[in-house]
Amino acid sequence: MAEMWINMGPQHPMTHGLWNMRVKVDGETITDAEPVIGYLHRGWEKMVENRRYPQIIPMADRLCYGSSFTWSHVYCMAAEDLMGVEVPERAKYIRAMSDELQRIGNHLMWLAAIGPDLGNLTIFLYAIREREMFLDLFQSLCGARMTYNYCRIGGVRNAAPPNWERDLVRTLDYFEKRMDEYEDLVDRNKVFRMRMEGLAPMSGKDAINLGFTGPVLRASGVKYDIRHNDPYEIYDELDWHMCTAEEGDTYARYRVRMDEMRMSMQIVRDILKKMPKDGPIRVKPPRNAPVGTGFARMEDPRGESLIYIIGDGTDQPFRVKVRSPLYVILSGSKYLLQGYKVADVPSILGMIDVCMGETDR
Repeated sequence: MAEMWINMGPQHPMTHGLWNMRVKVDGETITDAEPVIGYLHRGWEKMVENRRYPQIIPMADRLCYGSSFTWSHVYCMAAEDLMGVEVPERAKYIRAMSDELQRIGNHLMWLAAIGPDLGNLTIFLYAIREREMFLDLFQSLCGARMTYNYCRIGGVRNAAPPNWERDLVRTLDYFEKRMDEYEDLVDRNKVFRMRMEGLAPMSGKDAINLGFTGPVLRASGVKYDIRHNDPYEIYDELDWHMCTAEEGDTYARYRVRMDEMRMSMQIVRDILKKMPKDGPIRVKPPRNAPVGTGFARMEDPRGESLIYIIGDGTDQPFRVKVRSPLYVILSGSKYLLQGYKVADVPSILGMIDVCMGETDR
């Protein structure tokens, strides 16, 4: 039988967004693959060059609805680098805590999405239920559930309301027990594991050469995490360790994300112990940025996110450039899919946690 191309998208349950995964098959075996993106391209980088620096923050939120805080955070860090602004200590703790809560919320959304992909609807219901509690915490903190507009150039918008820390601890205590249930549902499910174990393994060397970062890279045994290798805010003062796996397959990518949710809870608890109870949470940045460049990178839930800004002395950036971790990982999908069956595509691509908002920009 002659080889043929199959379009999986742009409207397909597997894609988790508006994009097209073209796979070339020989029978059921994939011989080539080509991701086609651009359906959600909004010209984000050019749009923000016509906005003043503070006006870009809510637009950075919209790079990804699943990790909106981390994107506005990395933008604010890049702007602070350009303007030479030093953030108060208390704000650094609040930012790091919000990053970790965002990481848990993002990973829960990922877990909910891959459950039905692999035939487990129950895990979708469980993960969405617990994600609501973390969205409630963000709503209480900043008034929004998805696009927060909470980070500011020079700090954060407001401190936590009364009893917020109490509610946070209760949520973590509850969620820690639920994590055991998740692992019972997945790790003890033979069908679920058969669709992940030994599938699409990648060595650490190949993952590095393809530019992979985040959980996908760490699942191949590479110890690289921006929070550890180039710590920002207060991560170098916290008690935590990097989550890695050695196998490099789809199951290892699942395990790293599950371990990261537990580690994020440990980080948040440590922050609550060490965070100053009072003090400023924001400094006033200059209206106009100097002529020069600003750069920041951070450990987004999907990998290394980066924003680069060129200032021209006005209140608007001359140039803004974004590095999306998923854009790079998606470009390596051919190497992940070649040699596997069409039925394996949802499992392999589901574990890289696709988000087209940040990819297309």
